[in-house]
Amino acid sequence: MNTLDMTQIASSGRAGLWGQIRNNHLALAGAGIVLLMFLFALLAPFTGKDPAAIDISQRLISPCLSYPLGTDDLGRDVFTRILYGARISLLVGFVSVGIATIIGVILGALAGFYGLWVDSIIMRFVDIMLCFPTFFLILAVIAFLEPSIWNIMIIIGLTGWMGVARLVRAEFLSLRERDFVYAAQALGAFDMRIIFRHILPNALSPVLVAATLGVAGAILTESALSFLGIGVQPPTPSWGNMLIVGKQTLGSAWWLSVFPGLAILLTVLGYNLLGEGIRDALDPRLNR
Repeated sequence: MNTLDMTQIASSGRAGLWGQIRNNHLALAGAGIVLLMFLFALLAPFTGKDPAAIDISQRLISPCLSYPLGTDDLGRDVFTRILYGARISLLVGFVSVGIATIIGVILGALAGFYGLWVDSIIMRFVDIMLCFPTFFLILAVIAFLEPSIWNIMIIIGLTGWMGVARLVRAEFLSLRERDFVYAAQALGAFDMRIIFRHILPNALSPVLVAATLGVAGAILTESALSFLGIGVQPPTPSWGNMLIVGKQTLGSAWWLSVFPGLAILLTVLGYNLLGEGIRDALDPRLNR
């Protein structure tokens, strides 16, 4: 089978991806939630309110027409802050997963293509990284750095690439024995061209699933770090640091905990459902 045939098969699989997701009601619901969160993030500036504007005279107002989700202990509009928090969460999710995916794809491709000692060194490094609980590893690194959104994104990315590397390695171990790879080698193609031009495009299906699920994990991690006070710092609105205020006023202002918590829940649920739907669509064993 030549490269053109493999490309046609991959294109055919991608063409049928939406059809498979459309027939999966849970995946369709996940895609709807993800699109809704993107819409919220885009509409944040159009609320006409400053998410950091303090008005003590309006503090702890319950949900009403003027403030659909109420106000917090400093009189800030919770609805506006949740919309801006969606921007932070999506930014952290995509940037950190992008970093993790790039590292994982490169190392996994090298390990799977070359094998032998290259594979042994890379996979032993993966095993060492997996020995450390990811969240506590992130906590340890942040303890030595200044808490900021950029540090959070980089740290989550640098500690979340191991699963992608193992997936890509497994795909390369299978694909490197195909006829189109031998044909490319016989024609004198360089290793890097074979890896990134011929094999990698046919090994990206599990990476797409892992990246989609990884966004949900990154958002959850950022929210947890912000809730602990070592993530995104006030006054920048983040769903995690909004929950800190909600915890302090849980008995008298329930909306400060419920609405940011629901935003996290729905976003993570949406990406998980979408990721599972993409996995089902790309797995030929599950297609009937």
